[in-house]
Amino acid sequence: MTTIKMHDVESSNLKAVGYNAATSTLLVEFKNTTVYEYADVPLDIFDQLIAAESVGQAFHKLVKIGGFIFKKLELTP
Repeated sequence: MTTIKMHDVESSNLKAVGYNAATSTLLVEFKNTTVYEYADVPLDIFDQLIAAESVGQAFHKLVKIGGFIFKKLELTP
């Protein structure tokens, strides 16, 4: 399994985002510790998230509304 490097972000709702270019997988960790994996996300969307003035708004506009297939990850302690 490939480890995805997470990048902390300034957001009221999001804690960190990460991206695997080999699989076009975006990981989003929320401040409530929930982590979601989004499939087939282009690299430019990750780049826009990292550069956004409001990461939460960018996430909603680019990812949530974008209709990407996602799943909630069950993390082991």
